Amino acid sequence: MLVIEGDSVTLHTDTELQKDDVIMWQFGDEKTPIATINSGTRSFSTSDGPGARFRDRLKLDDQTGSLTITNITAEHSGLYQVRRKIIYRFSVTVYACLPVPVISSSTLQNPSSSSSSSCSLLCSVGNVSHVTLSWYKGNSLLSSISVSDLSISLSLPLDIKCLDDSYSCVVAYSFTNRTTHLNNTQHSCPTCSDCVHRCGVTEAVIRLVISALVGVATVVVLAYDIRPRKEEK
Repeated sequence: MLVIEGDSVTLHTDTELQKDDVIMWQFGDEKTPIATINSGTRSFSTSDGPGARFRDRLKLDDQTGSLTITNITAEHSGLYQVRRKIIYRFSVTVYACLPVPVISSSTLQNPSSSSSSSCSLLCSVGNVSHVTLSWYKGNSLLSSISVSDLSISLSLPLDIKCLDDSYSCVVAYSFTNRTTHLNNTQHSCPTCSDCVHRCGVTEAVIRLVISALVGVATVVVLAYDIRPRKEEK
């Protein structure tokens, strides 16, 4: 069972308590008792567990005997078991809360053109382990990077031509994730609407220049074509 710090987790026995049930919940390889139920005497009790790590965190369901751990932390990771007519075992792994990815940006100028630029994005998360950091455009994965055991800061760059709202950065465990969507009003890079406008203007200028060159070439051809005829006369 994979859970996030701060969540409440219920370990279900999936059966109703019988009037003669005597149940014991145990934790860890040492099988330390942390909760007991005696249906005959309607006795329900919990303990603080090793190092008092379960203090004020355990709740028992008086109908099924299921155990709930509230405000769970990494120190509650481990093996749990409950003894009834059969033994139920649960392996619980607690992960740190995922941080919100942070997106920063900078404009890259094209050295071959004073009017052409692109955008360099950087998505970062701090103090993470066992996560994957990814860039998406819509639902399409553009790039990703993973980290395993070490708790480190992780960054993933992305170079794009212009900003639009379809880009997002996602930090993910295998069972959950957090996403930051690119907001083009918060970054200094050119927006795609600006690029379209500039490209449209540039294309119009190029068409005018080509038309002018074609016109000049036509005049020159006509001039050379007329001169020999005059000389013949």
